[in-house]
Amino acid sequence: MSAEALRPQHARPVPVPGERVTQTVDEVGAVRAAAAVARTSDRGARIVAVTIALVWHLTIALPAVLAAGSALVVPEVVLGGWLLVAVLGVVAGIRLLRDVPLPAAPLVGALLVVDVAVFATVGRSHLFSPANWVWGTLAWFFLVVLWGRPVHRLLALLAAHAAIALTAVVLHGATGAADLARATMAFYGTSSLPVAVFAGAAALAALSRERAATAAATNAMVAEREAAEQARHERGERLDLVSRAASEVLTELAQGRADPADPEVQRRCVRAAARLRRLIAESDDVPHPLLHELRAAADLAERNGLPIDLVTIGSPPPLPVRVRRSLADPLTASLAEAQDWARLTVVSSPDEVVVSLVTPDRAGPDSTGPPAEDGDGQVEYLYERDGEVRWTQTRWHR
Repeated sequence: MSAEALRPQHARPVPVPGERVTQTVDEVGAVRAAAAVARTSDRGARIVAVTIALVWHLTIALPAVLAAGSALVVPEVVLGGWLLVAVLGVVAGIRLLRDVPLPAAPLVGALLVVDVAVFATVGRSHLFSPANWVWGTLAWFFLVVLWGRPVHRLLALLAAHAAIALTAVVLHGATGAADLARATMAFYGTSSLPVAVFAGAAALAALSRERAATAAATNAMVAEREAAEQARHERGERLDLVSRAASEVLTELAQGRADPADPEVQRRCVRAAARLRRLIAESDDVPHPLLHELRAAADLAERNGLPIDLVTIGSPPPLPVRVRRSLADPLTASLAEAQDWARLTVVSSPDEVVVSLVTPDRAGPDSTGPPAEDGDGQVEYLYERDGEVRWTQTRWHR
């Protein structure tokens, strides 16, 4: 048996112990997972913001407007502004909860117009009363229409709201120290909480995204480490199998206990070479590993002078290594003993793979036997000889 006979053709080298194993981390999947967690967190904050705006507008602002009634300078404008903001708030809230982009500029313009109109028509006597509902409610609707945008835009809009309020205070003649203090406290008290919710929701979403990304990266590292350990274990098993495939006969030859001219020794060498070749082919990254391993064994037999026909029908489904070994090993063993000619047939379907080998039946010892591994009981083994041909078949079915 020559060294050339043992050299695989177009095959990757078998990994050796200690070789570094790397696995590509699905960074896109990690980013998507982080974004999904951030969206879940942000959705909860959106529900809170929309609920506060609409409930406050309905349960606090509306009763105050209705109670003030005709005491307002122009009650129709104040109530009409309330209705317009309620409609805008419902539409904006629905779109926000459905992740539909909001037309922020038109909504902001409409809210500022209502802000000016209510301050102008509420009257001096109700300037700081609950009937002037824009003090306490409008900031929450600013929050809803600007959701997801930079916080400085909300601050700018609140600054415009403060300028409108200050102008109304001056025009209504409420310029005393007490009135200015009331205006300041009203603006601070009704704006600080929406700003805190807006900034807190943005910070919470960013923190959730960061933590989810960290968790995804950690899980990817754990998966990579487990994959590397599994690859190391499989390399060790393959190395052990490769060593056992040829060590016995090579040891006997080295110690002089086997005669290279003995036909039986030659058959053992061919069987060991075929098994070694197939084990090396196991590590190749090819579309159909079973066909690749059988072609490697057929190629070795043909290079040793055996005419062989390889017929394949269909494409084998993905099979575990143990099943592929159970399908191929008995065939490679019979192929090592074949003389004159051989015909190897592989018939595949999604639920079944049948591998058959037909060779001439020559007188001599029958060393072919069932495989050591049976593919976890999924592979059937059949072997017959009638004095003219030897027929070996392995069958896997789902």
